[in-house]
Parts: sequence; C-alpha cells; structure tokens
Amino acid sequence: MSTIRTKGTSPENKGSDNLLLQRNGPLTRDLLLAPGEFGLGRVPARLKPDQTTTVVCGFCSTGCGLNVHLKNGEAINLSPNTDYPVNLGMACPKGWEALAPLRASDRATTPLLRSSRGKLEPVDWDVALRTFCDRFKAIQAAHGKESVAFISTGQIVSEEMALLGALAKFGMGLLHGDGNTRQCMATSVVAYKESFGFDAPPYTYRDFEESDVVVLVGSNLCIAHPIMWERLLKNKNRPEIIVVDPRKTETATAATAHYALKPKSDLTLLYGVAHLLIQRGWIDEEFIRAHTVDFEEFKAHVEGFTPARVSEATGLSEAQLSTFAEKIHNGKRVSFWWTMGVNQSHEGVRVAQAIINLALMTGNIGRPGTGANSITGQCNAMGSRMFSNTTNLLGGHDFTKEEHRRKIAGILGIPEENIPTRNSLAYDQIIEGILKGKIKGLWIIATNPAHSWINQEDLHELLGRLDFLVVQDMYATTETAERAHLVLPAASWAEKEGTFINSERRIGLVKKVARAPGQALADFSIFQLIAQYWGCGDLFKEWKSPEAVFQILKRVSKGQPCDITGIEDYAMLDERGGVQWPYPEGATYESNERRLFEDGQFYRPDQKAKFAFQPPRPLPEPTDEQYPFTLLTGRGSSSQWHTQTRTKKSPVLQRLYPKEIYMEISPVDAKKLGITANEWVVVASRRAEIKARAFVTNSVQPGEVFIPMHYEVTNKLTFPSFDQYSRQPSYKACAVKVRREDDRG
Repeated sequence: MSTIRTKGTSPENKGSDNLLLQRNGPLTRDLLLAPGEFGLGRVPARLKPDQTTTVVCGFCSTGCGLNVHLKNGEAINLSPNTDYPVNLGMACPKGWEALAPLRASDRATTPLLRSSRGKLEPVDWDVALRTFCDRFKAIQAAHGKESVAFISTGQIVSEEMALLGALAKFGMGLLHGDGNTRQCMATSVVAYKESFGFDAPPYTYRDFEESDVVVLVGSNLCIAHPIMWERLLKNKNRPEIIVVDPRKTETATAATAHYALKPKSDLTLLYGVAHLLIQRGWIDEEFIRAHTVDFEEFKAHVEGFTPARVSEATGLSEAQLSTFAEKIHNGKRVSFWWTMGVNQSHEGVRVAQAIINLALMTGNIGRPGTGANSITGQCNAMGSRMFSNTTNLLGGHDFTKEEHRRKIAGILGIPEENIPTRNSLAYDQIIEGILKGKIKGLWIIATNPAHSWINQEDLHELLGRLDFLVVQDMYATTETAERAHLVLPAASWAEKEGTFINSERRIGLVKKVARAPGQALADFSIFQLIAQYWGCGDLFKEWKSPEAVFQILKRVSKGQPCDITGIEDYAMLDERGGVQWPYPEGATYESNERRLFEDGQFYRPDQKAKFAFQPPRPLPEPTDEQYPFTLLTGRGSSSQWHTQTRTKKSPVLQRLYPKEIYMEISPVDAKKLGITANEWVVVASRRAEIKARAFVTNSVQPGEVFIPMHYEVTNKLTFPSFDQYSRQPSYKACAVKVRREDDRG
C-alpha cells in the first residue's frame, strides 16, 4: 500500500486540510502518515493569493466579521469589516490581534506521546492514532464502554463538533461527553428550554440600539463584549442603562443606574421587583393571558418578597427598589441582558428565569428593543448547544426520545441502536467519575480544564489518576496538555473551514487563510483519521468535508426551531454576512437581523411561555469569622481571554493588562488590614492560598474582593458548587481571607 503526501488544496481534498490520502481509494485504518510535510497546503483554491476576504473572529461569541488581507497566499494582516452586520467596522483588541496566536513559537506541531521515562516525546501520526485507539479500546474492554469519556469545547467549528459527537457516541460507543460550554452557558440553555420550550436566545444585536431601557444583570458588557457595548452606545434613544452587579465595573461606571447588591442576592432582588410591578399594576395582563402559563402561581410566589425583606437581603434601599421597578414600567422597549454573573451561580437557572419572567410579565419580548437575552461566552458556544451531540442529540433533539433517535438514524444512515438512549454525565459528573474510578480514559479537545475548572487543585490530582489522558490542542504547553499521555496537534481558527454560531444565532463562516504549522491538522481531519483507525469510518462516508457536514446539519435541523434548511451553502453565508437561525427552506426574510417570538408563539406544546420559579437558596459557602470576605471573579480586561492560552501569545495584548495577578480590595478593608496599594497579599480559601498584588479601589464593596479569572491560580480558590438543574459551576462567590504577605498572624 502506498500513500500520497498532499501539498496544496485540490478539488479532491478540498477542506480536508492536508489530509494524507491513500492513492487508490478512501482512507483506511492502515494508512501510513509521513512526518514533516504537513501544513504546507496553501489557502483554498476559492481564494486568490492576493485578496481580502471576510472571516468570523474566533474569540468571543459576538461573532465579528474581520477582513483578512492575503499576500502570496499568506494572511499578513486584518481589519474589521465595515459592512458585516455584527460589528459594523469595529473590532476589540483581541480582534485586531487575532492572527498573533497562530504564529506563536510554542504551537503543537507533532503528536507527542509520554514515554516510559515520563516525558512527552514526538511520534508520527500513525503511532499516535494506533496508540489512541489501542489504549482507549483496552480501557473499554477492561472497565466497560462508559469508562472512556470526552470533554469538548465551544472553540471549534460546528461541523467539527458534530463529527466529534457523532464519532464518539455513534462510532466509538462513548456515552459520556460534555463541552466546556457547561462552564459558561448551561444555565441559559436550561432556563430557555423550560421557559420557552427550546434553547432560543430571542434577540438581534440591533435591539441594543432600539431599547429605551437596558437592564444588564451580572454583565460587564464593556469589557466582556466590547462590540456589543459599542452597539449600545449607538442607541439614539438616550436609554436608561441599569446595571445589577456587586462590583462597580467599567459598565456600571458608565451606566445611568448601578444597583450594587450583595453577592448572589440577585434572585431575591428580581422577585422583589416582580412583586412591585404586580402590586402597582405595571404588568401586561393581555400578553400574560394570551401567551404565558403559571403566572398566578408566580404571582403568589413573589407576594412575600416585600420591599423590606428584599432590602435586607440585597443591601439596596427600598427607594432603590421602587426606582428600579419604575424605570422598567416607564420603558416602552425594555431589554434584559445577562452573562456569567447569572450563569455561574448555584441557582443560576432560576435567576435567568426570574429575568425572563420580568420580560414576559411586562410584554417586553418579540418586539424591537426588548427581550430576555442571554449573551454567550465562547465563539461557538451556540454551535455547541445545537450541534455538538453532547447535552442534546444533534439539532436540539433528545437522546431519550425514540422518535428523535429514529429520525437522526434515518438522516445519517446509521443503525438506530448506535445512538445512546440515555443522556451523558455532565462535566462535573465526569470529573467525579474519575474520583470514583468509573472514568479511566479521557479525551480533551480544545479546552484547558487544568486552568479553568473550579477548585483547580483537586482536578490536577484527579487527572493524574487516569489510565490514559489525550489532549487535542493547538498548543502543547497548556496546563492540561502538560499532564497528557498523548497530545494531538490541532490547527487553529483561520487554519481551517467551518461555521460559528454567535450569540444572536447568526451562522458565520470561518475560512482557511493560514497554514497550520508542522504536522498539525484540523480537528475535522483528526476526527476523520480516528474514525478510520477505530474501524468505524464507513459510518461517516458522507462526512467528507466541513461543507458536506454542513449539508448534513441542515437535514438534521429540519422541522426544529433551529431549522436552517433554507441556507444553500457556504457561499450564501459569505455573501449575506452570516444568517440567523431559523432559516427554513423557502424563507424570504427581508432583513438580515431577526428576533424570535414576534408572533407571541413559543416552542412549548401549548405555544405559551412558562413562568418558572422557586425559593432562593443560601450561598453554598457563606463568609464567617475565619473567612470574612466574598471572592468575586470575572473578566479583567477586554484584551484577556479565558485562560490566556491565545491572548498571552500577543505582545500587544500583554501590554494592555497587568502581567502580575492582582486583587481588588476596598479602601475600608485595606485600612483595617494595614494593606497598601500594590503590595503582595495572600488570599486564602479553605482549598488553597495564592499571592496577588493589592489594588485598593472603590470598585468593590467592603467585605468583597475581586480577582480576574484569567490568571492560572485563581481557580485554586473557588468552591465547587453547581446549579442543581444546569450543573454549571458557581465561580462567582466563595469565602476567603486576606492578609499581608509578611503577616503570619
């Protein structure tokens, strides 16, 4: 048998990203791969060597359109696209520097296998793939199919997510696989499903510009999503901007009203505002009767949330509560927005639904400038929610429903018995499965849990218990890759093709405009190869390229709320600046910006939205005499991103934020503890202690401290509590103590 080492991109291997093809047919398990000639393919033939083309940014969920400028087939620079309907010519610091992480010197360029000496050493792809399959199959043979699991991501394109989920669950027999979107978006997913009947963020970004009242709950929009903030600044209605956040963030500073409530008292606050709106008759009774259910039960529930009770629980005055309710009432187009301050909570689902309830009871949904609007975190978290095959069967279907399994099996041409009949364990339950000895093998794709997972110290110890850990990433230097038995080098954003789905449900196009280094392959190609080596490649004959998979996803989506059968192909996405779902076959929408529920019809069987609620729960780890401070975490700078795996590769971005970890503390508390600005302090929880520079500021209230999430030691401190419905970790509040570094008392 012979092989061809391909150079360039021809019609035969378009989209397969340097995949080495067997001379006389499709890939087989016996395919031999030669090192040293990967990554030499130029940009796809559809692009000219010297031109400018638009791609969707690969950082956050905003989904900006960036013009990439090519010279001799190489991406040399980029600029924001002035016509793209998302960013309208704007870009944040990360967007301007999006090419820098691709050129980092520590890119993973060859598979690495841990030797008997305990060191990661280069091997060729054939050895890597055989080891991958042999080791995982041996674990399954010894401990059962469920003893191997995978943790995926919101960072790869939808077509790769779908192939991974199908390969793992339909081909490899894995039941358990979850995404790191569990850390950011699971709360909103569950809240929308129960309230609306489907995971359906209803808005379009134009709503930022059309509201007269904007309520931001647990959202530092200015820093976390600067382009959305710029869209809000384009609003000509001089809107009231209300920020609900314990910390005086950059967004709160610019707002017209800031409600600095006690940490995690937001559910009580929102029930209290609902109580006032109902008591004063400031609700849309006609909309409630026609389009909702369980309002009377909700009305009875919030009756006890009197201004006096809510004031005591939140620290806000009764006058502030009254003004808050009055601002909502006076608004003609009120939009409610939330991000991680709500989602990453021990009761986040109910908080999100309390926000949804306010929108429903005031009729602020389905109209311009309104909505109960969850802002996503990662660039393709929405793609993960729709098509990753983790928490949902492909296309928002349900693994537990026989009719859904039969439908998907028929569309994909696979045996129905290959589709699991049970849902996967959630991310935290997979980690717990390692502790209990039930998970012995773990495959981690494009995420860095050794940095990002809550209560980090415990996770490091648990990863060491695995019989086999595979990390598939663009860098071999992440905290997680350094603990792997096998590292698979992956191409990055802009080194492959596919689609992202942004916060407003817009499907945008990613193009290959750069070459992956060394032997690195697109995740799509790695999944194709694993399918062949595992012996299930025949199941995925149709999954030949990302665009071929996009056509499959169209069929999977048919009849679902996320129906995209009317999107013809990648060219249509490119021409229109992305397309929002739903876009069913035969659709003729005049606008390229569309919101949901304009007809008042929701996705539940009765087509009505549901009021969901329950009593607030106490903080899992409250402060006490020994640990008197509440630690808040969040985004520190618009130039930082998550675990800094990519942003720290840019010298420009590094200059825009403090290199050393810092802790914000109020002047009152600093004086009590004898702490001066910029000195080193020790911050300790019941799990660990870390050092940080003291930043004395009125941004935090007495009794609270804040540390950005981006630094690698922050999550040594956080407490592992989870929302009971979404299983999302609660990163935002735990008990800590603070002392000067030289004070051992």
